[in-house]
Amino acid sequence: VQLQAFGGGLVQAGGFLRLSCAASGRSSRTITTAWFRQVPGKEREFVAVFFRGGSTKYFADSVKGRFTLSRDNAKYTVYLQMNSLKPEDTAVYYCAASKQVIYSTGYRESAYYHWGQGTLVTVSS
Repeated sequence: VQLQAFGGGLVQAGGFLRLSCAASGRSSRTITTAWFRQVPGKEREFVAVFFRGGSTKYFADSVKGRFTLSRDNAKYTVYLQMNSLKPEDTAVYYCAASKQVIYSTGYRESAYYHWGQGTLVTVSS
């Protein structure tokens, strides 16, 4: 599975962006896909996960209520809709995926085998 993340950019605080994670070689419904983000000098942190097969999703507390996940199985793509963006959301966003991810470890980087390149999101104040 190869992942391609895109959709980042510069947006003002309060604005929105939609990130896409396109998976080649496998339906987005058959893999669990997650988003992480990283600010230079800091550790990468969990943002959200969309578990395979059904509709179970988890979000980090910092984005809950502002970010949503959706999936287009025909396009093998998972979307991260980011609304009400804040300057502290500025980071490089990465998507990751694996076939076997249990609910209790969905927030861990180590749970994911496949990673896409990052896409930069910059939120200006």
